[in-house]
Amino acid sequence: MKYKSVFDIIGPVMIGPSSSHTAGAARIGRVARSLFGREPKWANISFYGSFAQTYKGHGTDVAIVAGILDFDTDDERLIKAVDIAENRGIKLTFIEEDAVTDHPNTARVIIGDENGELDLVGISIGGGKIEIIELNGFELKLSGNHPAVLVIHNDQFGAIAGVANVFAQNEINIGHMDDSRKEKGKLALMTIEVDQNISNNVLHDIEKLPYVLKVTKIVD
Repeated sequence: MKYKSVFDIIGPVMIGPSSSHTAGAARIGRVARSLFGREPKWANISFYGSFAQTYKGHGTDVAIVAGILDFDTDDERLIKAVDIAENRGIKLTFIEEDAVTDHPNTARVIIGDENGELDLVGISIGGGKIEIIELNGFELKLSGNHPAVLVIHNDQFGAIAGVANVFAQNEINIGHMDDSRKEKGKLALMTIEVDQNISNNVLHDIEKLPYVLKVTKIVD
């Protein structure tokens, strides 16, 4: 799967009925699947605001499951996504949340298996466009206009410098870098936007650095 942007600004070819409630939802689910890297065994999907009120009528639940199955927005299997997921043994839970969020079309997708889980919050901002605003409890700060990678690492001296050096050695200019942590010395998330596409060799070099736990490219 390739995304030009996490905001994916081009209106999608899609299975209806609503670009924001269907296509956007499918893309939120698909980003979660991409970052998780494999088909999950279970998915807990929480809907907020308008999503919580209308998700059944607009097929938001079906669409987001389709994304988790790695179906594109125009995949004709989308309308049967829930049945397909359940036939594959994926346990699905849908939750209507009462909490008020900054955007009415907000969904939290928590997927997992025996080897781990992923917690992602996305919003559908219309026309099939989405924003991913939170990953595993870390706030994401991405413009969505440039290639980007996420680096999960231990919050240790030299971790940020090591990643920056890899980009410098490969003559890749960093446009924006943000590092957030929940607690000093614990797990941290580096969010990096650059001016050029990022090759797999660069990703592998970053993965080999001390303190780096996982590297994910989310934009080509």
